[in-house]
Amino acid sequence: MKTLLLGINSKYIHPNIAIRLLKANCDFEVDLKEFNIKDKVETIYEFIINNNYDVLGVSCYIWNIELVNVLLPLLRKHNIKIILGGPEVSYNALFYLENNLCDFVIKNEGEEAFNLILHYLDGKGKLEDIPNLYHKNGFTFDKLVDISKTKMAYHLLDDIQNKIIYIETSRGCPFHCGYCMASLDNKLRFFDIEEIKREVLLLINQGGRIFKFLDRTFNANKKNFLSLIDFIILHHKENNSFQFEITGDLLDDDVIRYINKKAPKNLFRFEIGIQSTNVKANKAVYRIQNNEKLFHNIKLIQNANIIDLHLDLIAGLPYEDYSSFRNTFNEVLSLRPKELQLGFLKLLKGTKLYQEKEKYGYKFNNHAPYDIISNDFLSKEDINNIHLLEDAFERFYNTTYYKTAINYVLDNVNNAFDLFFKLGQQELTSKRLQDTFKLLNDFVKENVNLDYGTFHKLLILDYLSCHNIKPSIWWEEKISPKEKSDLLRKYHKEGIITYDLTTLYKYSLLIPLENVVILAIYKNNTRKIHIINK
Repeated sequence: MKTLLLGINSKYIHPNIAIRLLKANCDFEVDLKEFNIKDKVETIYEFIINNNYDVLGVSCYIWNIELVNVLLPLLRKHNIKIILGGPEVSYNALFYLENNLCDFVIKNEGEEAFNLILHYLDGKGKLEDIPNLYHKNGFTFDKLVDISKTKMAYHLLDDIQNKIIYIETSRGCPFHCGYCMASLDNKLRFFDIEEIKREVLLLINQGGRIFKFLDRTFNANKKNFLSLIDFIILHHKENNSFQFEITGDLLDDDVIRYINKKAPKNLFRFEIGIQSTNVKANKAVYRIQNNEKLFHNIKLIQNANIIDLHLDLIAGLPYEDYSSFRNTFNEVLSLRPKELQLGFLKLLKGTKLYQEKEKYGYKFNNHAPYDIISNDFLSKEDINNIHLLEDAFERFYNTTYYKTAINYVLDNVNNAFDLFFKLGQQELTSKRLQDTFKLLNDFVKENVNLDYGTFHKLLILDYLSCHNIKPSIWWEEKISPKEKSDLLRKYHKEGIITYDLTTLYKYSLLIPLENVVILAIYKNNTRKIHIINK
């Protein structure tokens, strides 16, 4: 019985840990194969057919389900037993079974079920004894996997130097957020933390660089949280990064101060979901959040500038109208996080909010990722406007190319939401960096009341700092060859710069501004920038 576990990932750097866990906890020989969503369906289909597999397990997620839906009818023409698993089919099993797209669907955790299905197909065991299983005659029974008996699968990871390493220290979530699949498993269970440490250390020593923990609330168990933080501080290597999903208002001041004192800068990245500051919206999705405590903790993290911070918002929650979302956005951006992800509500099958969609008048896309189109609080036009805002915000804030200049702008405006919305309305015909810088420069000059000279200087400095070779010029300030020669000779004579004049003529940019001259030198793939007072 030749068996394949198939992962179709969003990117090469995102390995599928689920199929590895199934293999590690299986009594049969099982092959693993990973593709990504940029691969052609024909390529995946031909691999499966050409290798004559008898049994196929497919891991189904929001990012690959549309591709899987095309693949399955092609495979049903062949004598292959198909087992589906993952969040995208756990609560939509009947669709796949009734349309003869598969033979089995495993609901939620699958380590035990997958192994027992293979025993059943091998002529041993009964179908009704397999937990969490949908089949053509119905559903068996729900059962949580005993993770104390689950074998880990990190040894099955490959090319770990160039991929994100996903780690589980727990399963389940103590919260009940109505839009989230994790809320459907409220029994929080923990892997042995000492075994996790051994695995992490082994992966570090094998060259693993970026570690992302899959726990929905990594700090739910304070003892385990601090124990692993201490372990990582002690054993990390210089190029390591460790990312955690944190419930921000559960953090204690002493924990934040401890990490700020002990950890090197940017070793840890905390991802904190704020989603909304609207209390009524949070209550409607069964989300308990202490905004005052949350903002206090974020500021404590931000002020030390040790922990890399990523914050999340969701547009489209019940009772969050356009004005309310503007307020949420402005409040959160006032914290100036390094990265703020503005997401749109997805109506996921199985979640509480999906069941209540008529209550709030939700209209959403029927295909993955099931984004909101409108609801009783946000019109289609409102959603489209927020998309314009998001596009501009991603380009001009989250990319960090414009970091110094954009923060100066934010210091001088009362409504950041309106700023980015208007910026999103600008027609951008070219995505070249010099063109986007010029667009931002011209937009701010015409629309924002600030010291334009200061902003313009900061924007030019941001642009120069994006390059290690001499870049194209987009600013209007020009300098003649003679003026450049005279200034370079003057600066060289005064000892302001030490490069020889031949190097300066060839590798430098000289930009005369109102009160200063900027001299940027690019040589040997490095840059040096001088700001010289007139």
